[in-house]
Amino acid sequence: MTLPTGEQFDLETTTASGELRATITAVAAAIRTLTIDGVDLVPPYAEDRTPPSGAGIVLVPWPNRIRDGRWTDESGEVHQLAITEPKLDNAIHGLLRYAEYRVVERERDSVTLAATVYPQLGYPYTLGTAVKYELVADGLKVTHYLENQGGEAAPVAVGTHPFVKIGGVSTDDLVLRLDASSHIEVDDRLLPTGEVPVDGTGFDFREGRRVGDVQLDDAFGELAADDDGIIEHTLTAPDGREVAVWAEEEFGYVQVYTTREFPGEDGQQAIAVEPMTAPAEAFNSGRGLRLLDPGEEWRASWGIRFRGFTAAE
Repeated sequence: MTLPTGEQFDLETTTASGELRATITAVAAAIRTLTIDGVDLVPPYAEDRTPPSGAGIVLVPWPNRIRDGRWTDESGEVHQLAITEPKLDNAIHGLLRYAEYRVVERERDSVTLAATVYPQLGYPYTLGTAVKYELVADGLKVTHYLENQGGEAAPVAVGTHPFVKIGGVSTDDLVLRLDASSHIEVDDRLLPTGEVPVDGTGFDFREGRRVGDVQLDDAFGELAADDDGIIEHTLTAPDGREVAVWAEEEFGYVQVYTTREFPGEDGQQAIAVEPMTAPAEAFNSGRGLRLLDPGEEWRASWGIRFRGFTAAE
């Protein structure tokens, strides 16, 4: 039987906190499992199903939504993408969500997968893309590579869709912290209408809020980076253990999505913390959008790290 997510790539390495393992899928280059010493760091799903709510998939050449699937390039030409979110009449999450990636390189603790975006309805460009998943001492590092293989400048953005958790702890009881100073307001089609400061609002997560107390499908901007240029979003358990989604400064936006319908979570809250280099509607607004010249390459990294875990004796 051919699995809905294609070939499964199992990675493993030994860390001071125990055995670190991950499963990456060929379709959408998705993260299907990630565990440290047997503790889930992402909510796993069965290999015989598609990623629920887009769990762990790569979003290229745009994350999030484009209104009516229509956008205008710098020369004034209007392009019409396929509508992939019929309920809201949007084009959503790029062009590789159902693509099968090919193996470029594989080791015990890493795999590099590649897929090509060919010219198609609404996107007349050729992109070479790759993503490397690498297990490191404190988690999973993910690096995206994009190259414009066509003859004219191509608009690109990168996003990803990881759900995160700490196995054995109700996600409701985790405290979410986002060092984000602005919230992107949206209309009833989840498309941006403005960006406002989070000060004094229910969208201020800089001091942390319990996940079970919120319901989100929201994007945030003005993310604060540390001295090394790293942005970090954290989920902390009552016992002090922590899982973090970190990203380089290219990922200047983050989407946070919660649901109680993730399979296997028994109605508990599940949460996705999604680094994005651009927000919804970037092909029209230009916000965070990058134009790659012919032959130009771009790379950007993010990852999932754990803290406070000790190996079982």
